Amino acid sequence: MNIFLTGASSGIGQALAKEFAANGATLGLVARREDKLKELIAELPNPELHTAIVCDVTDRDRLIEEARKFDAACGVDIAIACAGISVGVKTQYREDLDVFDKVFDTNVFAMASTFHAFIDPMIKRRRGTLVGIASVAGIRGLPGSEAYCASKSAAITYCESLRVEMQKYGIKVVTISPGFVRTPLTAHNPYKMPFIMEPEAFAKEAVKVIMAGKKYATIPWEMGVLSKILRLIPNWLFDKILASRKQKPRSGTTGTPKTGKQPGSTPVVDKTEEAK
Repeated sequence: MNIFLTGASSGIGQALAKEFAANGATLGLVARREDKLKELIAELPNPELHTAIVCDVTDRDRLIEEARKFDAACGVDIAIACAGISVGVKTQYREDLDVFDKVFDTNVFAMASTFHAFIDPMIKRRRGTLVGIASVAGIRGLPGSEAYCASKSAAITYCESLRVEMQKYGIKVVTISPGFVRTPLTAHNPYKMPFIMEPEAFAKEAVKVIMAGKKYATIPWEMGVLSKILRLIPNWLFDKILASRKQKPRSGTTGTPKTGKQPGSTPVVDKTEEAK
């Protein structure tokens, strides 16, 4: 089983790499940080079987080139778009519009670029699985997370559209929406995170979902129930409940004042390759 995985250097991506490797897979692992990839591969069973692919997923041409090179070498069975960033964004600030672009570039457009590289080869083989890591944050919009929620909502809908399109070619498209997973992306969340999972536990459940070829899954299942409840809540009640919720800080800031320009430098997003 040959797997191409973006966002492999930490968090969910790293946990997925370890779980798949433990199950005998050969991995092409993508991240920007070569040192982290090499450290990860050294820890995996049969490290000589795995390939470190140093690439920024927002570099579309390079990503497609590296993906096709790996596919030509081994024939990819499963391609997982796991790279993602999360940062507080407020549309009222001009500099945050640039951060908005970066979030969509990584969370949505890089997912499409990843899948694009494998669709033609998978069509020729009449088999293959494309896996998009979304988030329960894509179910309803949360204050202060305008870019992240919008990007994950887009990822969910994109994967659904692609799933219907690909079924005639024998290609499966799996969407996984994690709840809260204990990773660097959630480490500084200033609010309660119900049903939070360790990345290793999440990875075990995610691999089961992927291997079963399920179309959509929320992990853990409790967050799936909660997300459905949130979807059913009328807007007036949802707005009231979320009005006082603490918010993820904007990049380069330490807090969110009620009015005026927020303190801190112009936001510079740390492209941590994770999905939650």
